[in-house]
Amino acid sequence: MVIKVEVRFLGILKRLSRKDHFQVQLQEPATVRKLVMNLLENFSSEFRQVLIDVQLNDPRPNTLILVGGKEISVLQGLETEIRNNEKIVLVPVVHGG
Repeated sequence: MVIKVEVRFLGILKRLSRKDHFQVQLQEPATVRKLVMNLLENFSSEFRQVLIDVQLNDPRPNTLILVGGKEISVLQGLETEIRNNEKIVLVPVVHGG
């Protein structure tokens, strides 16, 4: 079964995607990991560089990912299941030094 979710981009991810939101269709069981892979296929390499931590090959150091208003670290991380019509928000984390 195919599910549809809406992803909302904030900050630099909004600029790089040229969208404030994006509709995604995923096969069940849909997870945050599958969603991230879908986004990487649909957007530029610059988007990937901001979203994914190069050393860890993981989005979590660079981006807060909210599923239904909850950050995935309090859920099941990248294996958090996504339901049909779920709202996902990607918030880039600003690094500095």
